[in-house]
Amino acid sequence: MGHDQEEEEETPPATPTTTATSSLDHEEVATWNHQKQTLILELSEKLITGDLQAKIEAARDIRKVVRKSSVKTRSKFAAAGVIQPLVFMLLSSNLDAREASLLALLNLAVRNERNKVNIVTAGAVPPLVELLRFQNSGLRELAAAAILTLSAAAPNKPTIAASGAAPLLVQILSSGSVQGKVDAVTALHNLSTCQENSVPILDAKAVPPLINLLKECKKYSKFAEKATALLEILSKSEEGRVAITDSDGGILTLVETVEDGSLFSTQHAVGALLSLCQSCREKYRELILKEGAIPGLLRLTVEGTSLAQERARTLLDLLRDTPQEKKLASSVLEKIVYDIATRVDGADKAAETAKRLLEDMVQRSMELSMNHIQQRAASCTPAKVPSSPCMLFAQETSNTS
Repeated sequence: MGHDQEEEEETPPATPTTTATSSLDHEEVATWNHQKQTLILELSEKLITGDLQAKIEAARDIRKVVRKSSVKTRSKFAAAGVIQPLVFMLLSSNLDAREASLLALLNLAVRNERNKVNIVTAGAVPPLVELLRFQNSGLRELAAAAILTLSAAAPNKPTIAASGAAPLLVQILSSGSVQGKVDAVTALHNLSTCQENSVPILDAKAVPPLINLLKECKKYSKFAEKATALLEILSKSEEGRVAITDSDGGILTLVETVEDGSLFSTQHAVGALLSLCQSCREKYRELILKEGAIPGLLRLTVEGTSLAQERARTLLDLLRDTPQEKKLASSVLEKIVYDIATRVDGADKAAETAKRLLEDMVQRSMELSMNHIQQRAASCTPAKVPSSPCMLFAQETSNTS
């Protein structure tokens, strides 16, 4: 993409420092900063007063200077008045001018919250949304990167959320490059956290590409965390739930994320599954069970975040099919195992032993669940199922599906 990793404040080439040379070093730094300030003023003047070709050259030079400099240099360019003319260039009919100004603005915004806000205030969002509609994939994805960067500033989120950018970002999820898809998901995630959104920024059309991207990525990645967060939001609407169910491998992908994801992706994935089951237990219970969700949910009651553990326990209760008085709640199972571990290894080692016992139960339950998926309930009679509490739960759910 056009925005590069920033370096620390640019300084003149270093020389060995001694008492005799410290004064000279101070003079070199002062000279260097003076030269840089002069360059900033020259480029700003060229951008503001030059013809179109001069403006393009100035925008390109600003990008080159900024990408190798610090936050302070970005602020100095903004103070010199470059933001507004760069935003005006986004409206040019000349594609070179649009690209040069877009790259300059993108680099001015990186790691500088004030510049982000000033760029949006100067009117950058409408022309960026227009670029998202372009057939030119390069400009379109640069615009997505700019929306991503600008949406990281909280004051900008309401303006961007109301601009119509979200549906265009969803299109990039299906047809963009790998980097374009990453930028689009991250931008949508930024916008989804906007408290001022009066209407959802996403609709069910986002579900299939998000499911496909989640299938392909590592479930413990930051990308997976953002994708599952968006899917959890979408699972709160009936259209979103239907889309998850209708997507090829939709529920299975969420189940796999519960099993293999990071702390946050598992929390979002189990949240989405819980939304499904709470909305209509009769409709979604069987669909979740047949994908082998039980082992991952059991593990999550032990290893997840506090919210994920709570959600996993609630979902496990919804997946059971026995009368309320006969349910073996997950918290009761954990207490039983902990008490056993205390008697075996003492209180000091009880927590570690209990965790190991639960992990062993989960592994054995996973094997049973896989066998159930392959052979169905006919080959899994109660007499053949081990009688540990974890196994009893797995048997209880498999016999009703």
